[in-house]
Amino acid sequence: MAPEAAKGAREALRRRYLKVDSATVADVLDVMGRPDQGLAASFQPYPADAGKMGGWAYTIHGQMTPYESAGDPDKMQAADGVGPGELSVWAGDGEGICYFGELIALGLKRRGCAGALIDGGIRDIEWIAKQKFPVYARYRTPVQSIGRWKVTAWQQPVYLPGATARRVSVHPGDFVLADVDGAIVVPAKIAEAVLVAAENLTAKETSIRRELAAGATLAQVLKKYGHV
Repeated sequence: MAPEAAKGAREALRRRYLKVDSATVADVLDVMGRPDQGLAASFQPYPADAGKMGGWAYTIHGQMTPYESAGDPDKMQAADGVGPGELSVWAGDGEGICYFGELIALGLKRRGCAGALIDGGIRDIEWIAKQKFPVYARYRTPVQSIGRWKVTAWQQPVYLPGATARRVSVHPGDFVLADVDGAIVVPAKIAEAVLVAAENLTAKETSIRRELAAGATLAQVLKKYGHV
């Protein structure tokens, strides 16, 4: 497949993912033998009404490292590599400091980035909200990373706190979906198969809701459709 055609196909998959829910994807992953892909409940949307977020993982890793500098050039270089439809995934051992603020959000948005998932802190929430750039992070803090935390690698596997496992691995190109129910990671190799199954399950759930609204009992719809 030509590069432009591949990009188009990838974006089409991403847009389809935005029409299914993280809970439905989680159910599909259970059936497919991947039960530990959900991320910890500490990942929350900023602002609270940031809405659904989905994209192909572009990973960035950092660590606490005291230094004297006006900035972190590696952080800027890493952010400059994010492309359209990709979702920046920030990981590291930082606690209490902000990895991500308004200016990075603005730069990523202009590159077509689909959002940010941050295993750490965020600030400038009011201004990020004005840009309508979705961000899910573990906490908020006014304390900047400069002089405290540096980017050490990007586009390498990272590990984030999980919902049912201590850590969930995120590889470049995995699909990340986050919504009101939480965040989940879909391995790249099965992303399309998971999506098709999630779409089918979504259609079944829509039919169940319709029949319940029309007067069917729960026992009747479960007998007809099975457990969902």
